[in-house]
Amino acid sequence: MPTRILAIETSCDETAAAVIDDGRYIRSNIIASQTDLHQRYGGVFPEMASRAHVEAIGPVIQAAMAEAQASWDSLSAVAVTKGPGLPGSLVVGVNAAKGICLARDLPLIGVNHLEGHIYSHWLEADSGAAPVALARQRLHSASPFPLVALIVSGGHTELVLMRGHGQYQLLGHTVDDAVGEAFDKVARLLNLGYPGGPAIQKAAESGDPQRFKFSRPRVSLGTKTVRATSDEYMFSFSGAKTHALRLVQDCINADGGLASRAPVSDIAASFQDAVTDWLVEKTARAADAFGVKAVLVGGGVSANRLLREKMTARFGAAVSFPPPALCTDNAAMIGAAGYYAFMRGIRDDLGMDVAPDLKLG
Repeated sequence: MPTRILAIETSCDETAAAVIDDGRYIRSNIIASQTDLHQRYGGVFPEMASRAHVEAIGPVIQAAMAEAQASWDSLSAVAVTKGPGLPGSLVVGVNAAKGICLARDLPLIGVNHLEGHIYSHWLEADSGAAPVALARQRLHSASPFPLVALIVSGGHTELVLMRGHGQYQLLGHTVDDAVGEAFDKVARLLNLGYPGGPAIQKAAESGDPQRFKFSRPRVSLGTKTVRATSDEYMFSFSGAKTHALRLVQDCINADGGLASRAPVSDIAASFQDAVTDWLVEKTARAADAFGVKAVLVGGGVSANRLLREKMTARFGAAVSFPPPALCTDNAAMIGAAGYYAFMRGIRDDLGMDVAPDLKLG
């Protein structure tokens, strides 16, 4: 019998549930997206997100169990995202998981959402799916560590050293905007829509990435200021966002809108090129310093085509990306992380609370 985990994810605006066997095989992965709901606001509206989770959580869990053809008796545990995330959204998923564990006498495992993005790399679609990259093969070997994971999403930009399962050292993070947040804000400036990452990527296809030079950021750490090319591994994207704003302001017409002559595609391409360069540079610096065996890139921004091309050019077969469906928030990755926590003997009681500001490492 496999070790079977029912996983639940409600950290932001995706209501998701999945059934995962042995931390590797996806038996189901159901996601109810709220993108259309929040599109009019250009970002996630927290109160609306939590209400939508309440409406969707029951049907999503039922659909995940049905698609997996899993009985409640076949489950080994329930894993759920406990943080970081929006408090109201997290509460919906955690309370649902607690209810199931209480009713079915199952172990409860609280999972760090960021850990989930890392463990998305251990997943395969089914038991017959062959690993597609050397990095993925190494993850299933006896000793895939140490490795470096870059987590890039709408709410997070973290560079993490992983020396073993559940062993994390946070090397660097953003000191201001997360990279996905920066993509969203620049896309809004350019009237490209939401979510910003795919919109910027599409606009950049017809743009000149060399037309505008985005200055390399300076990162302030307390009283010490260091260049972003130093070994501090810290990120900053607010400067790039401000530069994009000034470029847009130069193109405002008398009506207060973007002039038809505005070089939207060139701004998008230049912004995307600079930001992806910085992500690759810091990751490479960490990979070289710690002699890692693999580089994992996860989170919503890891679906960016240019980032994948640059990372592959730098690391070759040693870099791993999740398939696009596992880049954005999903429950399958929570199930994978929950499995490895379960195998390490981690259990949470029903008094477990949400942790909106939960850290990793």
